[in-house]
Amino acid sequence: MIEFQRISKRFGDKVVLDDFSLAIPEGETTVLLGYSGTGKSVALKHIVGLIEPDAGDVAVDGQMVNQLGYDDLMLLRTRIGYVFQFAALFDSLSVGENLALGLRRQGLEASRVEKRVAESLKLVELEGVEERYPAELSGGMRKRVGIARAIALRPRYILYDEPTTGLDPVTTAAMDDLMVRARRELGATSVVVTHDLRSAFAVADRIAFLYQGRIRQVGSVAEIRDTTDPLVREFLEGRPTPGGGGHA
Repeated sequence: MIEFQRISKRFGDKVVLDDFSLAIPEGETTVLLGYSGTGKSVALKHIVGLIEPDAGDVAVDGQMVNQLGYDDLMLLRTRIGYVFQFAALFDSLSVGENLALGLRRQGLEASRVEKRVAESLKLVELEGVEERYPAELSGGMRKRVGIARAIALRPRYILYDEPTTGLDPVTTAAMDDLMVRARRELGATSVVVTHDLRSAFAVADRIAFLYQGRIRQVGSVAEIRDTTDPLVREFLEGRPTPGGGGHA
């Protein structure tokens, strides 16, 4: 389980997370939903120790992430797959080499690395692209390679940071399907950061709506869709809310 325990974080004078608390159940997909700039991506980065809180704790499987030493933090990260907003692939490496990097660090022998790379690319419907380079791929394909790289590690958790940003509706729907399939076939707990309402409804078991660095409402897709909370309702209806933004 992942738990945010009264997290506070500011950058300069800007309060990004303010007494932020949330428990993420195992085996489900939890979507962090909200306007751009409400602290969603900042919250996600706390899970893998890319950002440390000013106050509060983040626990993963009972381990306080912000209290771990370097070696223990690196070990924790082997259980977490991270899909970055812009894929974050190494341009100088082929697709296969991008996927193989993390597997080699885990000590897998060459034959197992090759097999795992092929299996992961098949899952995201990119069979046979091992020798191609990121620059040769479309934006949607690069994002799918990013998912393949994350699932190649067979992680316990998969974190997605704005996975559908910049994609057309057809590619977005395909990406949503991949996220659902990855959770189903791997059994991984997933956390998805997005401001894309259609994508959130397509992949979520549970949605946590953020507003000004705090959880405003948590519920099932049906509960969020039928909300009577005025701020959440404004978001669902596409109406602007003053003061909703800051840091993603």
